[in-house]
Amino acid sequence: MSQSDDINIVKESYSEEETFSFAMDMGKKAHPGQVYTLTGDLGTGKTVFAQGFSKGLGVTEYVNSPTFTIIQEYDTGVFPVYHFDVYRIGDISEMEETGYEDYFYGDGVCLIEWAKLIEDIIPKDAVSITIDKDLTKGENYRCIKVKRSHEDFGS
Repeated sequence: MSQSDDINIVKESYSEEETFSFAMDMGKKAHPGQVYTLTGDLGTGKTVFAQGFSKGLGVTEYVNSPTFTIIQEYDTGVFPVYHFDVYRIGDISEMEETGYEDYFYGDGVCLIEWAKLIEDIIPKDAVSITIDKDLTKGENYRCIKVKRSHEDFGS
């Protein structure tokens, strides 16, 4: 198992506020050129995570899931944040229409919800975030697992 296959951070969250706060702390440490993927079932908190992460980056406007537009762009005042929701992508070739390479390899930070649907085109050094529910631990419980490749990403 390579280092990029290891789970580097496991965070247990018992509320949306905890998830938001954890994500905000991660966002504060992100920098241009990084790609973050979000994976989890419907209702696990991917959008709450994206909201906290974006706030940590300095986004002041309301962040919602860009399900019908595929991508939403936000300005931090320093660099852009590109928030993808690829849930409605039927075929990976549809990503070509978004000009995804300009975003993935550009000067901003990318946050991609439902990334497993396009995993063949995700950069190899992307930071992977998986959010799972466990109802035996409570309705609001989430286990957030972060796998990272970037050595400079703080925990």
